[in-house]
Amino acid sequence: MNGAVMARMDATAWAMLLVLSLLWGSSFVFVEVILTELPVFTLVALRVMTAAAALWIVAFAVGAKLPRSPSMWLAFFLMGIFNNAVPFSLIVWGQTSISAGLAAILNATTPLFTALLAGMLLSDERLTTAKVTGICLGVLGVAVMIGPAAILSAGGAVLAQLAVVGAALSYGFSAVYGRRFKGLGVSPLVIAAGQASMSAAILLPIALVVDQPFALPMPSTGVWLSVLANGVLSTALAYILYFAILARSGATNVALVTVLVPVVAVLLGAATLGEAVTLEQLLGMALIALGFAVIDGRMMSALWGARRLPRRG
Repeated sequence: MNGAVMARMDATAWAMLLVLSLLWGSSFVFVEVILTELPVFTLVALRVMTAAAALWIVAFAVGAKLPRSPSMWLAFFLMGIFNNAVPFSLIVWGQTSISAGLAAILNATTPLFTALLAGMLLSDERLTTAKVTGICLGVLGVAVMIGPAAILSAGGAVLAQLAVVGAALSYGFSAVYGRRFKGLGVSPLVIAAGQASMSAAILLPIALVVDQPFALPMPSTGVWLSVLANGVLSTALAYILYFAILARSGATNVALVTVLVPVVAVLLGAATLGEAVTLEQLLGMALIALGFAVIDGRMMSALWGARRLPRRG
């Protein structure tokens, strides 16, 4: 790997991570709308196709050049598999059998998988006590925020649960593999466009064969608007931020977004649907915030330094 990343995220990286969590958190709302009229593979294929089109339009508008190296397109292909095609399909399929809350808990294990894989495979992202402690606090916060009812209501949908865990593992592999782009001089915009294009090439034929979407009724305007928003905002714009954070702060740090996403989902539900925010959700958010503070380290260092200051008088 060329060029070390920041072990501690700066204010810019944290801001980008918060925006990314907002974009990905809103995708759960769009998916719920789309699933009422379109099947799984068609939904995912439309998401990545829309994203790829939007990303290349922007890339060419700013003067970006199409990569010509076969090895680069192979890297895009692998990222398209592990960062789009596999996890998107597994999560959406899983949510047809288990609650969105349980899916969020399972998907929030992504930082654990990423930290373990990065610690084993990347020399500049070794596991630290603070990082492991912070990630565990974050995952615990998600579990508390969603509540035990989501877990107990899962019933016997073991395959659906395993599918979402598999998606989290796939995200972990993609975050570690994606670090290879840091030293290649490729912009986050082109990386995002490349991986979206390759995942679209993978998913489109699957959707045509499995779902036969042309035999389905024409979706409503609301569904088409959700498809557009899901592709442009929650995928195209989101992955520009994702690769920018990945290059800036590393695989483990960018994976923290999956712990923030359930928080965004709860707040969006309260803001747009009038859903109540419970005490458990507030406690879970506090645990997540504490986990991030432990990972970031600056607040803890300040508190520890204040305790060690000699007393006067």
